[in-house]
Formats: sequence, structure tokens, C-alpha cells
Amino acid sequence: MLDDWLSLPEQRPDLSHQPGKCPVPNNRQRPPRGSRPKPKGPRPVANKPREDGPQRIAKLLARAGVASRREVERMIAEGRIAIDGETLDTPATLLDNLNGVTVDGNPVKKPAPTKLFRFYKPKGCLTAAHDPKGRPTIYDRLPQGLPRLMPVGRLDYNTEGLLLMTNDGGLKRQLELPATGVERTYRARAFGEVSQEQLESLAEGITIEGVRYGSIDANLERSTGHNKWIQLTLAEGKNREVRNVLGHLGLEVSRLIRTAYGPFTVEGIEPGQIREIDRNELFHFRRTLK
Repeated sequence: MLDDWLSLPEQRPDLSHQPGKCPVPNNRQRPPRGSRPKPKGPRPVANKPREDGPQRIAKLLARAGVASRREVERMIAEGRIAIDGETLDTPATLLDNLNGVTVDGNPVKKPAPTKLFRFYKPKGCLTAAHDPKGRPTIYDRLPQGLPRLMPVGRLDYNTEGLLLMTNDGGLKRQLELPATGVERTYRARAFGEVSQEQLESLAEGITIEGVRYGSIDANLERSTGHNKWIQLTLAEGKNREVRNVLGHLGLEVSRLIRTAYGPFTVEGIEPGQIREIDRNELFHFRRTLK
């Protein structure tokens, strides 16, 4: 399928360290900042919540697939969540489990086994549950009979390709965090002039209108006249990142396809189709996450 895309008709569309006045013990000078070796391993996180103790209710409900944490907080503000019949008024509530918790008067079911799906999001639909303007959403494209699924990240209205979907709010959040380092790969068809050297400079990151975009591995795959096919791999996925970065280089993107998210690709599925990822494959993938 990816080779077919390439054959489609072209369209135009820090401060240096300042030593203090106090003497350093043993008459030794403090080494300049940046010259000291960094400690190995992840930085300790203060007051990191224990996974086996009480958890914030928003986190528990997200893991149960009720909604994302932010959506749960809105539901609490709307008075839709209660514990033992008493309406909850703060998302800071800590619980060991969801016994006695109701949403819109209905008991919360025990969390279902985690599932992850590959969905080919078509161009021309929103990654949202609904749209006030009445535009189609991904849920209008999904087939009937699926469990309640949440998208992992977003693809904008005119971007197509791989969108992971899950019933586990905890997994959704983990995959979305830049700190997790899951790479996303895109193919962009763009009009304009750009060199491989310009694309390689994106590996150092770039700041555009005050927004800092991290390292991007970009390669020119094919060039026909002013039309280019470019592959980009990144680990942040900020809003409209690929379009903004290529636009900054003077390119006009006419088609954008996400082809991979981590080890999962769009191969074998057509626009609007969805496929569940094998449980063993999901298990081994989760063991690789930070």
C-alpha cells in the first residue's frame, strides 16, 4: 500500500556558571556547569504515587475505560460521578478501587482486559467524540460492536493513517507522553524546494514562532519536479507538528499519512478499517515502554 502512495498523481496544492563568593571546601574549584558527569538512570521523581496504593479517582476511571482523565474531571465538575450515592465534588479523591462508584447513576464495571487496535483514520474526519459544527468524526467511521475505545493522540482533520485506539486510559496516557519516547512515522507529499541537508538539520530540533519542536529524522524519499515525498520520524507529536515544520522550510503539504506508531504500522488496513493487535504482541510492547 505504501508503494502505491508514492505513485499517486502529484498535487500542488545557557548562561555560563558564575562561581559564588563563598569558598569551595578543601580549596577545590567547582567545575563549570555542564562539565560534571550526569548521573545515570532516570531522575528521581518526588512523591511519585505508588501503583499498589490509593489512586486518584480520575486515574482509576480512565484505566477502567470510562473516559480520559481530563474528561473524568469535567464529569466530576458536572456532578455526574458519585461514591455510595454521594455526589463527588473533587477529582483529588483517592480510592483503592471503584467499588460503590457510579457514573450517571450506573455502577462502574470492573476494568476489562486491555485492548489495543490499529485504525486507519480516513482524511476528512475529526479525532473527537463529536463536533459542534456537525463534521464527521472517527466514531462515525468505526464499525459497530466495538468496546468503548479512546484514541491515542490525535490526527488532524485532513491527516490520514494510523491511529491507535484503546479501552485503557492508563495505556493511552502512557503512549501519548513525550517522555515515553514512542516514535511516530509520517509520509508527507509536499510542493516546493528542499534539500536533504535542510531536512537533516531538523535532527537538532527547531523553534518556530516560539514553539520548540524536538529532534525529527527526515529523509527525502522521492522528488518529481517541485513535488516531494518526505518521510519523518518524531517522538513528540505536537499539534500540526509536521505541517508546521515543513511549512517553515517553504513546503506546502498536500497529503499527510501517519504510517507507524511505535512498532505498529498501517500495513494491511484500508481507510476506515480497524484491526485488534494481538495480546502477546501488546504484552511484549508494553514491557519496552519507559
